Amino acid sequence: MRRLPWICLAVFALSCALESPRAVIAQELSSPEKKQADKKQGAKAKWLPLFNGTNLNGWKPKFSGHDLGENYLDTFRVENGVLKVAYDKYEAFDAKFGHLFYKTPFSNYRLRLEYRFVGKQVPGGPGWAFRNNGAMLHCQSPESMGKSQDFPASIEVQLLGGAGGDKKRTTANLCTPSTHVVMKDKLVTRHCVDSVSKTYHGDQWVTVEIEVRGNTVIKHWIDGKNVLEYAKPQLDEGDAAAKKLLAGGAKKMLDGGYISIQAESHPTEFRKIELLQLARTIHQAKPRRLRFPRISALLLLEDH
Repeated sequence: MRRLPWICLAVFALSCALESPRAVIAQELSSPEKKQADKKQGAKAKWLPLFNGTNLNGWKPKFSGHDLGENYLDTFRVENGVLKVAYDKYEAFDAKFGHLFYKTPFSNYRLRLEYRFVGKQVPGGPGWAFRNNGAMLHCQSPESMGKSQDFPASIEVQLLGGAGGDKKRTTANLCTPSTHVVMKDKLVTRHCVDSVSKTYHGDQWVTVEIEVRGNTVIKHWIDGKNVLEYAKPQLDEGDAAAKKLLAGGAKKMLDGGYISIQAESHPTEFRKIELLQLARTIHQAKPRRLRFPRISALLLLEDH
């Protein structure tokens, strides 16, 4: 007669070793100790000012048709503690799309911007660029951009100002130059997606926050309200700029990259650009290696 109690014990031990990863995640996420630790960490966390309020140290411009580092017509400048996208030295826009890149790439962070639109759009600017700017996330490096490339492969948090009157024009929208994202488990290939924000008219300051969790999720916030959310940012395999990056060894799924702000023909001011680095979430962590208990076959098969 076989020793059934030993078999039961072995099955129980094996089931413990194979405990569902989701169950483990649920336990860790609901741990009071973990929540308390996260709260303490958040209280001690410090925001990193990407814009220092004095100059463009740490930033590098790239304009379409020009070499990296050339600040065409002094478009990006700092005056009175404000970072300006200015066009007073232009006669016409002439498709001089520009981006100002921060020196360091990031993956998991919260980005906070305070911006406003001022003045008139420079002559020759495209109609869609009226009171339009953007914070570009998960950007390719500025060094990898082609000289005549208008926009970096990136995820754009589109910043728009109201056109006046009663017409609705949301901000903190999503645009996807050379990229795609996933929303509600479906791949989104259209270029822009509107948020559910209200419209901001005039030259009022607007504060936008973006929570970026690598390749898992990106959320847009205004006034404490989540106005847009999507996941799995990725290169568009059918886009020319993306194809070049992929051929050079870039990963299709974007889990980090550079941050830049735009110059698209309408004067814009930023008085704050700051970043809070975030820890990787448990969903981003590598799967655990399960350890199986050693069970003696002799004990399982031993006869009475």
